[in-house]
Amino acid sequence: MVLLTILVGWSVKVQVVSGSGYRAYGVSQRESSITIPAARGTIFDRDGNEMAITVPALSLYADPRAVLDPAATAHVLGQMLGFDIAAESELATKLANQKQSFVYIQRFVDQDVADAVLSLNLSGVNGVSEPKRVQVAGGLAANIIGRTDPFGAGATGLELQYDKVLTGVDGEMVKQASRGRSLPGTSHIVAQARPGTDLVLTLDRSMQYQTEQDLLARVNELSAKGGNAIILDTKTGEVLSIASVRRGDDGVAAITAGNLAAVEAYEPGSVAKVFSVSATIDSGAATPDRVYDVPGSFTFDPGTDFEYTIKDAYPHDLEPMTLRNILVHSSNIGTMLAASELGSPKLHDYLSSFGFGKLTELEFPGESAGILKAADDWKGSQNGTIAYGYGFSATSLQLVSAVNAVANKGVYVSPKFVRATIDEKGSKWETPAGSTHRVISEESAATMTDMLTGVVCEGTGTRAQVSGISVAGKTGTGYKIQANGTYKSDDGLRSYFATFVGFFPAKNPQVTILVSIDEPDRSSRDRFGGTAAAPVFANLAEMAIHELSIQPTPGDTGCPVGG
Repeated sequence: MVLLTILVGWSVKVQVVSGSGYRAYGVSQRESSITIPAARGTIFDRDGNEMAITVPALSLYADPRAVLDPAATAHVLGQMLGFDIAAESELATKLANQKQSFVYIQRFVDQDVADAVLSLNLSGVNGVSEPKRVQVAGGLAANIIGRTDPFGAGATGLELQYDKVLTGVDGEMVKQASRGRSLPGTSHIVAQARPGTDLVLTLDRSMQYQTEQDLLARVNELSAKGGNAIILDTKTGEVLSIASVRRGDDGVAAITAGNLAAVEAYEPGSVAKVFSVSATIDSGAATPDRVYDVPGSFTFDPGTDFEYTIKDAYPHDLEPMTLRNILVHSSNIGTMLAASELGSPKLHDYLSSFGFGKLTELEFPGESAGILKAADDWKGSQNGTIAYGYGFSATSLQLVSAVNAVANKGVYVSPKFVRATIDEKGSKWETPAGSTHRVISEESAATMTDMLTGVVCEGTGTRAQVSGISVAGKTGTGYKIQANGTYKSDDGLRSYFATFVGFFPAKNPQVTILVSIDEPDRSSRDRFGGTAAAPVFANLAEMAIHELSIQPTPGDTGCPVGG
């Protein structure tokens, strides 16, 4: 009776008290749970062309509990997969860990190689189909799209910014196995994987390709360090194309995987005259016909330790200039004299309203806000040099968006990279329009447009002209700070950041384009905004006219002959 009582008690303990634990242990010995990765959302261009997709790829994994000889198995796998000694040793260590039921051998293996490995029927070694992220068209727009890490999570760019949107919900599959081998007919899906949401970008794939190629060709032609190019839809702020080029340590220039146009800031140089002259006109401080007596040089704080002399953009004696001629011929000192009537606090407020010193609404990873100090912190010569682009910094994206405010009848519109999302049911959801605010009046914008058209027809930007259609724009040749902290290197030479920003048709702008060439050959005549960058603008403008079917406004024939 005592033995029977003990036996009954033991049975109760095994089957009732500890039953669930024993059953789970038994299941763990014969069943394994495998995550079914959800397909990541596809990224499309604005016309529905695929830019980044997920495709099935075979990965090899092992159940260490079923591996008979970890060292020998690792050696065979290492030979077939091309592992070095260190990688083979690391794999052997993983296969020897009996506490693990799943370890990756190698992810996304070539199909032929994977088939050869699996044909060996190595105990505990199996394959699983997984989604792999692939950028189509040779990695076009990689600077915006970004990349995923080896496990499919967003690592940079929009892949990182929209990771939660693009990532779906993983499913689960359970299968039974004996000695590491799957038993046919035992697998069943516990939960189906749900794909992620698709993104529709503002980019046009064809325009992106041509922008990248034109920019790369110009950087190579000028032996430059790099460059940026952006095409913006004037009215919506949608970025139609954006590219960056950088020359590597090996001396080869290439399209960058990083969005340098949004993450690197620099002093804009004379393009900034668009904003200081706009502010001067909009505030009522001056009109385009206002005449200033402009000297060829100007000295700040004469007779003090802070004495600093600047020279105009071109040598001349004391010369009367209208505000229009000051902008058309890019006079630094003339711009400074005009902006001085506005005052530093007001100029700061206008620059801030143009979008400088703050992030755009893109929320793009790593985006720079540039630098715009408070007006009270402008010291000495900065109160003058800021008017023509020295003393604050901006990204190319900030700069093109600011000029776009003039093109858009005085209204700033925040730039956009994503046009819509498409959920798992196929429903398309448009993203909100970029926020807008008025910077200058519509009348002031029209006046500035007329003056900027003069820059292209008769001033420093003549190489940006497009046949049969009017272009408004501004050149900028910014000096870059050298290693010694000045604008001249120890050998007395300068490095340049040459820019042209413009829009067209001038009377009814459809697109705004920026081209910047970083450090063109400083001994070349083509090192200025009007010579290095403007020709690329003209090429991109003609491409945009073709791609977008842009027509000139009635009566618009471009610059007059000889103008």
